[in-house]
Amino acid sequence: MISGKTGLLALVGQPVGHSLSPAMHNAAFVADGLDFVYVCLDVDPDELPAAVKGLEALKARGFNVTMPHKRAMIPLVDELDEEARVSGAVNTVVIEDFGLRGFNTDGGGMVMACQEASIELSGKSVLLLGAGGTAAAIAVAFGNVGIGELHIANRSVERAAHLRDKLQGTGMKGLLVHHLDVLPDAEIVINATPLGMNEEDPIPVPPAYVREGRAFCDAVYRPGTQTPLVRLARERGVPVVAGDRMLLYQGVLAQKLWTGREPNVKAMDQAIS
Repeated sequence: MISGKTGLLALVGQPVGHSLSPAMHNAAFVADGLDFVYVCLDVDPDELPAAVKGLEALKARGFNVTMPHKRAMIPLVDELDEEARVSGAVNTVVIEDFGLRGFNTDGGGMVMACQEASIELSGKSVLLLGAGGTAAAIAVAFGNVGIGELHIANRSVERAAHLRDKLQGTGMKGLLVHHLDVLPDAEIVINATPLGMNEEDPIPVPPAYVREGRAFCDAVYRPGTQTPLVRLARERGVPVVAGDRMLLYQGVLAQKLWTGREPNVKAMDQAIS
């Protein structure tokens, strides 16, 4: 029952009609009897500052940010966590009395998805495909759990080198840069490129690279189906984390920031399954 006391949460982006976030968060609120409601707000890029001011005026508790606004949110918040600062992208905002706190929960969500799949990260060699905001957030989170070395592979080696330099500023060690055409050996492979969003996309690595002895994680999520990378990994019996697991756990982390309590993961999972 929505009342004048119900806490408002939202997803801000364009488009947002396809998002599973409302179902995921509202299922948890209903299951645990929390007085919150989560809605989608379609916001034009040039209206983002006004929309943020409006959410503050409405005394919303916070909001998620999706494309194309993740980078544009950086100058609109008063405080950034490390993943948001390094990635240059905000996906979660908490509205406090003193201002806006910006977070990026993508990396932490991928770490939790790996833990769920019993993929050990500590001391492992990791190949990160891509050098954008999602890749950067994952890199920071993986560094925080003590991976052994991180290989960053991207079409633009210059962009990969730029991410390496930013990560070095966090104190992270064992950073190497590669072109996507020349992939090093690694124990864990993370796809943080857009490849897989469309069924006709090629997988982001040569098919022969998907083999026993490696684990694969795909940040790309396609509702109702598997990405080509996830499908191939499962066909070959290779450990794999699909994008829906990162979606789930980045949402878990965001909800915990808003409510200050452990979310109902089971209800959230069932809502997107």
